[in-house]
This record gives sequence, structure tokens and C-alpha cells, in this order.
Amino acid sequence: MGSFKKLVAMTAVSCMALTTLAGCGDGGSGGGDENTIRIGMNFELTGNVANYGTTEYNGAKLAIKQANENSEHKFKYEIVEGDNKSAAEEATALATKLATSDGVDGMVGPATSGNSLATYQVANDSKVLVVSPSATANGATMNNGKVYDYVYRVCFEDNTQGAAMGVFAYDNLGKRKAAMLSDSSNDYAKGMAKSFKKKFKEKGGEIVTELNYAEKDTDFNVQLTKIKDMDFDVLYIPGYYNEVGLIIKQARSLGIDVPIIGGDGFDSSDLVKLAGAENLNDVYFTTAYTTVNASDELTAFIEAYKEEYGEEPSMFSALAYDATNVMIEAYEKAGKKDMDAAKDALDSMKFNGVTGSFTFDKTHTPTKDVLVVKLVDGVQSDAVKVDPNK
Repeated sequence: MGSFKKLVAMTAVSCMALTTLAGCGDGGSGGGDENTIRIGMNFELTGNVANYGTTEYNGAKLAIKQANENSEHKFKYEIVEGDNKSAAEEATALATKLATSDGVDGMVGPATSGNSLATYQVANDSKVLVVSPSATANGATMNNGKVYDYVYRVCFEDNTQGAAMGVFAYDNLGKRKAAMLSDSSNDYAKGMAKSFKKKFKEKGGEIVTELNYAEKDTDFNVQLTKIKDMDFDVLYIPGYYNEVGLIIKQARSLGIDVPIIGGDGFDSSDLVKLAGAENLNDVYFTTAYTTVNASDELTAFIEAYKEEYGEEPSMFSALAYDATNVMIEAYEKAGKKDMDAAKDALDSMKFNGVTGSFTFDKTHTPTKDVLVVKLVDGVQSDAVKVDPNK
């Protein structure tokens, strides 16, 4: 998306209400306390994708709380909070404030790829370490072919999950004719659509139609009616839960009963509210996280999250929990309040998290498994690992 220099210039006129939440320490701004690491949180707390941002913020807060309760840690950790309002220009302005006047020692967030891309140049130019929970956009950690020195992520790329779903649709579901209904408004959906199409065709499948919708659309009957009249056996919808939930509901009401498949944008409790549990059968999506067959470590996270917030964590909660713990572990391994030392620790880190175990590759992207989850009445009932390169 480029450097967003114009957006940076808007910082001076952008109003951001920031609240500092101290787990311990004096709670003051700036980086004066050598025993406290201040982590800026740049999340979508209001706006169109607030469900993602708030659940990620909850995951991050839980990680900070647990870190401050760990007597073996060298540092105490402090949150500097802000709301980017689900808007790229606000995300840029907030990142600028966190990096400059707030002087944070690292940043976590935003939740969406578009908002994340709007912050990376600012953070990198300021030499502030960023760990992204869920910026899955292809090449998100790079600018014009060069890897950002200070930007990392704990999620896989859209290319990876799109290809994985292409393999799953062809090999696991045995489907041969796919219809595609894609969100044309964002790079997230475009990236998945492109890689799904490529992989499904490589396997021997046929794409019978490619139709589009836009963010905030609510009526999809025109596209779905066209699709219904075609010869297809699976429907791929790369997009976010806001529109996907309504699409699934309308598709099922039109009598489209083929499997509906998509990406990690499906993973929201609001998907059930929008689509209706009765319509969420024979629905599959790619993810890095599932509660199906949970390990002891994952079960502990789930129970702690439920105790803290009174609800089940989503994939986005888990990714933000891991992203924040990656930042914490980097500083603990560095042993000093030094951004470059923490970055060096990241480069050599082998991290075991609730979304899997991984190391970072040369683009600061993790090497980790892709899971495909099956929904039955809106509940995750099964999950399989899929090799996107198969």
C-alpha cells in the first residue's frame, strides 16, 4: 500500500484518546523506567471490524496480565491503548503517536491487513518493534521487495491459506467445480482469491464463475442467483464475517446447499449471529487456531480467557495473545530495554504458542501449520492440517 506519507501528515490534526493501563510501575509516559516495557496497542476498538480488534485487544491484555504475574520475569509490562476506529488513516495517526510522543518500546496490532499496512512505515522509520497478530496480506512485512527491519507477524500469508483451501476443496472434499464470490474492497480477500484459484486449477479443478461484492454490502441476491443457476459443487467466499454471514444466510435461503468455504475472516462469534447457526453446516474455513482437540497449553489459555472475559476466545484473541507473548519473550531473552537486542532475540526465537510452534523466516513471517475447520450448526466440530504446497 506504499508509505502512506500523506496519512502520516494527518497526524497533527487527528484526535486520539489514549489511556495508559499499567500492570505495575509508575504509569508515566515515555521510556524512562528501565524496568518497564511499554507496549502500544493499535486496535480496531470501534468501527466496522471492532469485533476483531476488541477480541485481539483482550488476548493482548491477558498476555500482559500473566507476564506481570510471573515473578521470574525481568521486566514489568505496561499497555498504552488506542482506538484506530477501523480506519487506515486513524491507524497511521495512532502509530505515529505511539512511536513518537508516547515513546513505546513495541507495538501490537492492528487486526486487519489494510490498517496494519498503514502503520508499518511509521513504526519502521521510528525503529519501533512491531509484532502483528493477523496481517495476513501477501508481502505485508515488506516494502518494495525489502523486508521491514522491525516488523514481524505471527500469522501465515493469504497466499498460504488460499492455496491450502484449494488443496482441501479438491483433495479432502473431492470438489471439481468452484464458484467464487469475493470481496473486491480489500487486499486480504483479493490475495486469498488469487491463490485459491491458482491452486484449485493446478489440482485439476475448474472455476465456473468469479463474482464480487464490496465491503458493507448487505444484499447479495443478484450474485447468488447467478451462481445458483450454474453447474458448481463448492462456493468459495474470501472475505470478513460482516458480509460473509449475510451471504451464507442468503445463499442457504436460495437453496444453495453445496459446501461453503473461506478464510480466517470467518472466525468470529458474530458469524453465527449474522448467518444463523442452522445455516452454518457444511461450512469450512482456514485458520491457525482451533479449540478442537485442544492441547493442555491451549486449554489453559481458553480457561484463563473465559475467566477474564466470560466468553470463548477466537482465533484473533489467540493470535494477539501469541503476538504479545512473542514481544514479551523477545525482551526477556534480550535481558535489557533495547529495541535492537529484542529484535535479535526475535530473529533466533523458537516460539511455542497457542496457535502453534514456529520460527520466523527471512521475511519475518512464521512457518506454521494451516488448519481447516468444519462447522456444524455454527460450532467447530473437526479440524485437519493441510499442506498448501501439496
